[in-house]
This record gives sequence, C-alpha cells and structure tokens, in this order.
Amino acid sequence: MQDIASAPVQPTTLTAAQRIRAILIGSSGNLVEWYDFYVYAAFSLYFAKSFFPEGDQTAQLLATAGIFAVGFLMRPIGAFAFGRLADRRGRKVALMASVLLMCLGSAVIAVTPTYASIGVAAPAILLFARLIQGLSLGGEYGTSATYLSEMATPDRRGFYSSFQYVTLIGGQLTAMLVLVILQSVFLTTAELEDWGWRIPFAIGAVLAVVCYVMRRDMHETEAFTNAAKRDGSLATLLSHPREVAIVIGLTLGGTVAFYTYTTYMQKFLVNTSGFSKETATLITASALFLYMLLQPMVGALSDRIGRRPLLIAFGGLGTLATVPLLTALESTRDATQAFALVMTALVIVSGYTAINAVVKAELFPTHIRALGVGLPYALTVALFGGTAEYIALWLKSVGHASWFYWYVTGCIAVSLGVYVSMRDTRDHSAMDEH
Repeated sequence: MQDIASAPVQPTTLTAAQRIRAILIGSSGNLVEWYDFYVYAAFSLYFAKSFFPEGDQTAQLLATAGIFAVGFLMRPIGAFAFGRLADRRGRKVALMASVLLMCLGSAVIAVTPTYASIGVAAPAILLFARLIQGLSLGGEYGTSATYLSEMATPDRRGFYSSFQYVTLIGGQLTAMLVLVILQSVFLTTAELEDWGWRIPFAIGAVLAVVCYVMRRDMHETEAFTNAAKRDGSLATLLSHPREVAIVIGLTLGGTVAFYTYTTYMQKFLVNTSGFSKETATLITASALFLYMLLQPMVGALSDRIGRRPLLIAFGGLGTLATVPLLTALESTRDATQAFALVMTALVIVSGYTAINAVVKAELFPTHIRALGVGLPYALTVALFGGTAEYIALWLKSVGHASWFYWYVTGCIAVSLGVYVSMRDTRDHSAMDEH
C-alpha cells in the first residue's frame, strides 16, 4: 500500500467534471465509514446477547448502548489527531488514514468470539474495536466536511456539502438494507443471533479497503494547496473562541435530535412502541431513504436563502414538536402512522443536518479549518449525541421514558438560541481566508 504519511500534495486547478468526481469519491468514502459505524447500531438487537450475560432485552441493549456511547469518547481524540494531520499534511492524507482505521475496527468485531466462549474478554474486545472506530470517525467528520466545502464552488457550497449527510445517512441506510436482506431472504432470526450478525461487519471491512484504494487518487483541495500557512495547532484553534463556541452550540441540539430519530429509533419502535424487529427495520429504513433524498434539496435551498433561516426553522420546530412526536410514537401501533411521525421528525432535523457541515467550514480560515470543524463538533457529539441512546434506555429502565423527550427538547432549545444570535455564514464566510 501507498505510504499515506508521504502521499504527495498535488497542486490542482480542477475542471467541473474533476470537481464533481472528487466530491463523489470523498462522499463514497464517507458512506463506507458510516456504514461500518452504524452496522453496530442496526445489528445490536441481534448480537447483544452474544457479548453480554443473559438478561432481559433492555439490560442487554443498555450494555451495547453503553459501548456505543464510549466509542464516541474517542471521537474528540480522532478529531484532534486527524484535524492536525489534515491542516498540516493535507485533507487527502487524513481521509486515507481514517478509512484504514475503520477497516480494522470492523474486521475485529467480525471475528470476535462470544461471551459464552471467552467470557468478559468478548465485551472487552468489542469495546476496543469500537474505540478504534470512534477514533476513525472523529477524524472523518471534520476532514470530509472541510474537503467537500473546499471542493465546492461558492454558489453551490451548501448543495455539495450536503452530500456529507447524504452519505452519512446512506451508510446507515445501507446497514439497514443489509439487515432487511438478511432477515427476509437468507437467514432466520436464530441464525442472525447466532452468527449472521458477523456478515455485515466483514462486508464493511472489505468496503473500507476498496475506499482506501479510491481515496489514493483523490485530488487535494486548491484551498489547502494554496494556503499561505499550514497550522492545525490547538493554540491557533483557541484563538478563535467565538467560532468554537458557535460550533458547540449549533451542534448540541442537532446531534441529539439526529441520533434520537436515526440510530435510536429502531430500538424505540421495538422496545417502546412494541413493533417487531422486522417491522421496525422497514419503518426506519423507509424513512431514512426519503431523509437522505432531502439533504441536497435543503442544501441547495441554503445557497439561495442562507444557512441561518434553515437552522432557526429546525430549532423552532424541534423545540415545539419533539415531545408531541415522541409521545405519539410511544403510543402508536400502526406502522403507517409510525412512519409518518418519524418522517415528520426527520424533515425538521434536515434543517440542521443538510447544512451543519458547511456552516462550520465557513467559520474558520483554511489553516485551521479541519481541526476547527472537527474537534468542537466531536466533543459535543461525544457528550450529547453518543449518549442520547444510553440516556433514553436508562430513563426507560427506571420508569421515566418521557423525561427523555424533554431532554431532547431542551437541547434543541439551547441551539435555537445560538441560531438566532449568530450571523449567516453564507454571507459572512471565512472560506477564502488562508
């Protein structure tokens, strides 16, 4: 394999076709990373008892959610390490390195023996693999957001940057579709719980290798190539306290809402609403598909009307509608109604997800952009996004499931205050500052 640490920075003046190709390759790599990461969430209903002692379903899901949350604690470390690498050595080098780490994490999970075979070593190895994947994903977000924003032309920056969440959702959706196919065509529930859950992790490891090969041929961004200085130091980042605070504030509500209605929703429909695993998967996958298609539309809209109005729309509607939506989902037993409620929530969340990457990228100059986008975002996601599912399951286990609905509402309300007070980054952008 090519030495990623010595991968050359290629000065480029790209044609429109080359620019689109670079964005598609960068996005496809993001899809693979998020597929690998979300396979864990999609298949946890099946492999939970393979890694933990026998108990009730909520207790086993709580344990797997705990490891899911702990994996997020590595994301700030990954964001720092890969953000520095991207700002000093190039976006391409960092993206190549992150996908190799994701491959390793998926491969380890695919071959780990069960709790019945090796006891407590099984969840320990699972934890190790998730820490590796968290490190990788922490590096992926800031660098890919930076790469897509820098590759885009100024008048289409919102549209092209939205493909980060197209591929992020696409990765989750692909994980769901693999589950649907295995459930419906190839394996019984017993086989999935016994050994079939290993298949998607093996697929992810192979796809990550393919992605690495594709990323070797990516163009470096012109913004990085032409930068007067290359920094990526923590001290330089801390010299932008206002921008760091904005990233934290605008991420808080969005990340809690996103993980509530995506990764946690499948379990919510099974564990709270009472749907079967198969029906919950179909509801979630169908909603995610339409949600994915919405992202470029919302991104393009932000290029016309600005970023701030869409963020305010998410914050206002999210604050008002979260409790009614989750309360209705808790009581519904109709699949069509459940789909409509989940879809309504995801339409609202699109006001954040489609444009949050470009908003963050537009806050920072080139020499600190990858670290500036990635590190404060990763810290916020680790504290709030990665713990959302765990908090929801814990509150349910102690008999106060509805308290979580108000927790989500409060987080979104805090972010709404940030959206109202910040400037519109479309009109006040630091993208041309080197």
